[in-house]
Amino acid sequence: MYKRICIIGGAGFIGSNFIHYILRTYGSAIEILNLDKLTYAGNPENLMDVQSFPNYHFLQADICDGNYIRNALLEFSPDAVVNFAAESHVDRSILYPGIFIETNVKGTEQLLSVCKELWMEKNGTWKQNVRFLQVSTDEVYGSLGKEGAFTETSPIRPRSPYSASKAGADLFCMAYHITFGMPCVVTRCSNNYGPYQYPEKLIPLMLYNAFHGKKLPVYGDGLHIRDWLHVEDHCAAIDLVLQKGRIGEVYNIGGNSEYSNMHVVKKIIEILSGKYSLPIGEDCIQYVEDRKGHDRRYSMCFDKLENELGWKPSISFADGLEATVDWYFQHKDWMERALLRLKNC
Repeated sequence: MYKRICIIGGAGFIGSNFIHYILRTYGSAIEILNLDKLTYAGNPENLMDVQSFPNYHFLQADICDGNYIRNALLEFSPDAVVNFAAESHVDRSILYPGIFIETNVKGTEQLLSVCKELWMEKNGTWKQNVRFLQVSTDEVYGSLGKEGAFTETSPIRPRSPYSASKAGADLFCMAYHITFGMPCVVTRCSNNYGPYQYPEKLIPLMLYNAFHGKKLPVYGDGLHIRDWLHVEDHCAAIDLVLQKGRIGEVYNIGGNSEYSNMHVVKKIIEILSGKYSLPIGEDCIQYVEDRKGHDRRYSMCFDKLENELGWKPSISFADGLEATVDWYFQHKDWMERALLRLKNC
């Protein structure tokens, strides 16, 4: 078991859920250092309940700042680094692709370089029991037709600046492994949902608009299909790959829950109008101009992860979505404060 884990980008959606998962699962047996730049989507409020834990530490840091990262890692001396840090919103990548190159590609390479310095011995061998885990996305594979699913050997065919930058980061990880022997592993997940997701993504955006009596904007015809994965299942899979996955490998993580955006939006309406008696119906849906290069369908085959490590998702989409709606309904104030961060960052 890795006992000193540096989590990069741990104040974001998936990163903060992963920190909660690790502290809940291992308690004081693991020491965590969270390094996060705190952009608009990196919210320290996500981790307010663990800030007082003696085995949790936080530093505000930019992974592109090699000297700061180097000094922080040398002082903490982690035996594992998990990189969640990324600009992640496709729409923003279309507007500002350069930012995605800086953080997702250059930042990841800078982090790999620091870890190489930290873990590589003078004789060219590596310290025992150290690992770098790169958290990536199914979007690096591109778009699927009506049939089939992505496997770890599927061609890398990114179709947006965001997915291209994540593919670049993945390839740098594998290049460091092949060239230097660095103990790297990459995970690629399908669409995550759950608590603490910034309200620009589909589910929290629909909920925010619904809470404020606004229209629910849906791209194109609404029939773009995603494989929905609850963030708690994703965290469990990352932990398993971190502890037991094979070095130099890629592992797909999927939710086994393929649904169109329209299906998801209608289910949200159903929950809000039924369970919470909100005056909302399908007439609130507003079709908007489709996103440029919008991938039609993603589907993840996670047989490798299931066969090698015994993982499969445990949260059904129906249960996960209802729990997610409940969380945001109970945390409307969090959504308001999260959106204010964009104005202040």
